[in-house]
Amino acid sequence: MPDPSATQNRKNELRTAALTLRDALPPSLRQIAAEAIAKRPLPLAVTPGVIVSGFSPMKSEINPLPLLRKFAEAGAGLALPCIAGRGHPLIMRAWDFGGALASGQWGIREPTADAPEVAPDIVIVPLAAFDRAGQRIGYGAGYYDMTLHKLRALKPVLAIGIAFASQETARIPATERDERLDLVLTEREVIDFRRA
Repeated sequence: MPDPSATQNRKNELRTAALTLRDALPPSLRQIAAEAIAKRPLPLAVTPGVIVSGFSPMKSEINPLPLLRKFAEAGAGLALPCIAGRGHPLIMRAWDFGGALASGQWGIREPTADAPEVAPDIVIVPLAAFDRAGQRIGYGAGYYDMTLHKLRALKPVLAIGIAFASQETARIPATERDERLDLVLTEREVIDFRRA
């Protein structure tokens, strides 16, 4: 059985290295990458009633909004996460382009408290690093792992990581709490883990 503190230390090292690389990308290249992802055909069919949750990008994260717009144009309903507090899953609230947003924790833009809570079918997940086994590292609070675990207990939910190709790492140590991604979209390719 792997030592939990050694696993956490390794994740912290990988997170720091990945965020350093991501922060070094020029803003113009970040925007080009986000647009490249959105220009490709969607990696799955959008059926009536499907809800796709994205996120409001912060710092040097890749911008998921062009991809969210493409999902909306294909007929998907949209949602964005709201932080309910440390140790709690995210609350996904309905949102659409032009909808009201408030400043949440860390200044992250999120739907206002009166927006209905929804259970998305597809969750677009931010990340610091990912590997070819579908594992990811976030910022370390476990919000998306808790949220995906909760949603997947209710129904099948696809988790799509969105990242710059440079955020790929050889291997991320996984624990029983880590929720696996189904796909990762980068500016270079669509990586599908569902067949693995």
